[in-house]
Amino acid sequence: MHGVVPKSMWQRKNPPDENNMCSWAMRCMLVEDGDRLILIDNGLGDKQSEKFFGFYFLHGDDSLDKSLAAHGFHSDDITDVFLTHLHFDHCGGSVQWNKERSGYEPAFKNAKFWSNELHWKWATEPNPREKASFLKENILPIQESGQLEFVSLARNNGADNLMIPNIFPSFSALTVNGHTDAMMIPHIEYKGRTVVFMADLLPSVGHIPLAWVMGYDTRPLLTLKEKKTFLQQAVEKEYVLFFEHDAVNECCTVIAGDRGPMLGETFKLSEL
Repeated sequence: MHGVVPKSMWQRKNPPDENNMCSWAMRCMLVEDGDRLILIDNGLGDKQSEKFFGFYFLHGDDSLDKSLAAHGFHSDDITDVFLTHLHFDHCGGSVQWNKERSGYEPAFKNAKFWSNELHWKWATEPNPREKASFLKENILPIQESGQLEFVSLARNNGADNLMIPNIFPSFSALTVNGHTDAMMIPHIEYKGRTVVFMADLLPSVGHIPLAWVMGYDTRPLLTLKEKKTFLQQAVEKEYVLFFEHDAVNECCTVIAGDRGPMLGETFKLSEL
């Protein structure tokens, strides 16, 4: 998770356990907008084998169904599932066993599932390095169900990082390519602020320093460049950053520092 940063440095921010592993969240976001109920990412689901889950030392009692119920919703109420990218810890909850456990079905039967054509091709024809993260049982049943939709990535003057506007009302997304090809970073207008769902561009507050880039990234130098550009904008536009993987901090702001953007305030989204 910390790439080339030495453990002597990163353990101050993320103390490891006896397995040398740190605690991370799989925090999703639910956006209620008119008659739409949009779920951004959905964790890793529960259909994988006991052996698979054993690698990750899952703990805690939280689940997506419990979280939806706590807000008065059910998975059948979801109208749209927006997938930042198709690594298993972001999209595994999209698909579940059917009642007979003879095959798979979408976990959100009334929803459209949103990806983009470039990333879908990247995930369904995976490179050897990412193959273990793109699990076909998480991905192909979405297409087979007929519920898959692609947002348009019409190229704009050859730019690699595109802002896709108006995917939903008050909901746009920035494409970035350092972590994986054409990952989408949602930007949501909320209470007069722009809330940015960080996905794996910025997994935690500990990853704000530019050199703190994950070892999972396929193009770490590109991630560094994308982070630098994004964080400068986040300072100037006073973005609220919403973290998918930070187990302690849900949101933060970033401010200008002597060495570049640095952590501002941390808070819960409900405190906005």
